Amino acid sequence: MTTLLQLDGISKSFSGINVLDKVNLEMQAGSVIGLAGENGAGKSTLMKIITGVYSKDEGRLRLRGEEKVFNTPRQAMDAGIAIIHQELNLLPELSVAENIFLGREPKGFLGLINQLIMHEKTVQLMQRLNQKISPDQTVGSLSIAQQQMVEIARALSFDADVIIMDEPTDALSERESEILFQVVDDLKSQGKALAYISHRLQEIFKLCNEVAVLRDGSMVHSGATQDIDEDELIRHMVGRTLSEKYPYTAAVPGDTRLRVENIHAPGVNDFSFSARAGEVIGFSGLAGSGRTEFARALYGMTCVSQGVVEIDGTAVSIHTPGDAVSAGVGYVTEDRKGEGLIQDHGLRSNMTLSALSLFQTKYGLIDRRREIDAVHKYIEVFSIKTQSSEMPVAQLSGGNQQKVSIAKTLIPGPRIVILDEPTRGVDVGAKREIYLLIQQLKEQGLCILLMSSDLPEILGISDRIMVVARGHVIAEFTREEADQEKIMHAAIAREEKCI
Repeated sequence: MTTLLQLDGISKSFSGINVLDKVNLEMQAGSVIGLAGENGAGKSTLMKIITGVYSKDEGRLRLRGEEKVFNTPRQAMDAGIAIIHQELNLLPELSVAENIFLGREPKGFLGLINQLIMHEKTVQLMQRLNQKISPDQTVGSLSIAQQQMVEIARALSFDADVIIMDEPTDALSERESEILFQVVDDLKSQGKALAYISHRLQEIFKLCNEVAVLRDGSMVHSGATQDIDEDELIRHMVGRTLSEKYPYTAAVPGDTRLRVENIHAPGVNDFSFSARAGEVIGFSGLAGSGRTEFARALYGMTCVSQGVVEIDGTAVSIHTPGDAVSAGVGYVTEDRKGEGLIQDHGLRSNMTLSALSLFQTKYGLIDRRREIDAVHKYIEVFSIKTQSSEMPVAQLSGGNQQKVSIAKTLIPGPRIVILDEPTRGVDVGAKREIYLLIQQLKEQGLCILLMSSDLPEILGISDRIMVVARGHVIAEFTREEADQEKIMHAAIAREEKCI
């Protein structure tokens, strides 16, 4: 095989902290290399050096055998390197076509943008991804999954020789992921070199010819995927064996904590179920089934037009997130970057944002010492890796950002916690920590509503499972009854019946 990209001895440090230490990596034409490692292992930093976002401190980067130094992302793009970002890097107020060709708009007479060509090329890209997304739609009006497909389309539009995919299926349904896998096979057949970063290890084994593992900034393993199994790969990633992927303790449920009857809201149609204190209810379904829409309605982010919500036997009216917090409902959103956290603010201000009244003195001022003590408690309990409580959350790894988001939800003391895709973009070690936390919250008597597109996750930690389709619950299984086939059959059968 021909080596398209070669990294030799790449090192990088920030504020005296070594993030990458003499990393070597090769990307071959017509091959996919999987890059694995926990959050904070150095994967994103390495990719940012390849794509010109960061400059390296030491080492050499060769592209097609020629040494290169990229000082800007545009230089890397022009050289034939493209990246699909894990954190969406789109402008919501612009159209799909404008986002895909931003800064590279096709020009016509007198140097004006040729809207027709841009529209046609966008349609071709969407057809390649089997998407019915209009080039004229504003990106802000799309779902997270659709925005991810726009991000993928933009990377494909460069026709680059080296393509980096950073958690590309993070927000995609199983059906959309399969489309992406077909695109990956197509790019391989064209002789492209791909780096595939994913916490979903089964994807690495399915797609990648080789796998490389970063841990604490060092490359600790590199070799053919067929020569390693999942257990060994995890040992390389975390430096230890994860004996139990989905820690679970049987529920000892109390009284009915939440009763929802015939709820109607945007994307929600006649939604009904009940949940008890000390119980984890898993919500499964295809993309667009209504899980997230129900979560947003229960938290007051959208308007409930009809139905009854009772908490501990008392009917409540929730019209705003403030109402939800007062009623004892907490929500960890699936979109931690766009909705969950203020990226340029520190851990302290993010964690206490929903609970400032708890730290007010009788004069209306914030007791900063009590606030800091509460924040430090969660930093310690959640093992959040940070230099200080004032460090901007944008500088944290995805797993640590998710821990901050969960802590923010717990500080006001909710009785019901909605977790919407809580382990999306989180490494295997941090996932297990979140699963253990869910078990602890359950044992403390909280009612947990878990929305997840990861079926093994739903099956692994839920006490009961609700299958959602077309905006309402269409099937319910106990933990003992449920399996992947039953859940998918219920969800797909309902969707096909309604088509």
